[in-house]
Amino acid sequence: MRRGEVTRTKGVSRRAVRAYPRYMTSEASDAGTARVDSWIWSVRLTKTRSQAAAACRAGHVRVNGERVKPAYAIKPGDEIRLRHAARDRVVVVSRVVKKRVGAPVAVECYVDNSPPPPPRELTVPIALRDRGAGRPTKRDRRELDRLQDRLQDQAPDWSQDRGHDRAQDRARDRRSQG
Repeated sequence: MRRGEVTRTKGVSRRAVRAYPRYMTSEASDAGTARVDSWIWSVRLTKTRSQAAAACRAGHVRVNGERVKPAYAIKPGDEIRLRHAARDRVVVVSRVVKKRVGAPVAVECYVDNSPPPPPRELTVPIALRDRGAGRPTKRDRRELDRLQDRLQDQAPDWSQDRGHDRAQDRARDRRSQG
């Protein structure tokens, strides 16, 4: 094939081939699978692919209820749970894409079953200090600690899911430290 030449399938005009990008045709995916980190980035659930891969490695991505590595192959019908930017996203894959697509096309690639974000009035305000206020006092630090403890109590405990044991994690950490 020469440079600039358009490949055509039988019965499809040259104009039709140019009009529909690869991700819209059946050639878009091999056997209908893609890497989970690439797909999450492609449908714009994360800003970068490295953020998607980091979320997978940290255990914030689950496919059909199980933690997965970034290279896990997803297919249409899989349920993906993603914890990103202090929000839980629950999506069902309806179409597999391998390349990043525009927002209107990205929305068509999944069914969003995420719970609605909490109203702004109910969210805990972030502790902000005035610029130039200096080092926090002992009282300020204790208030910040109390606020962080409350946030920790409200956060979902992902370790309670099946297949995860905190005691094993602690034992592994002790072995690696010394």
